[in-house]
Amino acid sequence: MRAFNVVKFKVKPGSETAFLDAHRDGKAKWPGLVHGAIIKTGEASHCLIGEWASAEALAAARPAMIETLNSFRATLDEVAEGRGVTDAVSGAVALDIA
Repeated sequence: MRAFNVVKFKVKPGSETAFLDAHRDGKAKWPGLVHGAIIKTGEASHCLIGEWASAEALAAARPAMIETLNSFRATLDEVAEGRGVTDAVSGAVALDIA
C-alpha cells in the first residue's frame, strides 16, 4: 500500500537556494520514492511531500533521508521551540481523492 510523508522546514534567510539545491540532481532520489515535491508555504517555510511505494519503503529510506538532511541542516532554523529543524509526519494512504 502506498504511503506519503510530509516534512515542514523553516529555511534561514538567504539560504533558500542552498536548501533547494540540496534536493536537486538526484540528491533526494531515495529508494522507494515514487514522486516528491517541495512547496513553498510561506516567506521562510517549505514542505516536502513524498509519495512512496509502501510504508516499508519509506521506513527503509529513513537513513538516506537523514543523510540528505545532514547535508543542508545548517540552512534551517528550528520549526518550533524544542521540535528541531523538521516537523515530519507519514502514513499509508487511507483514501485516494480524484
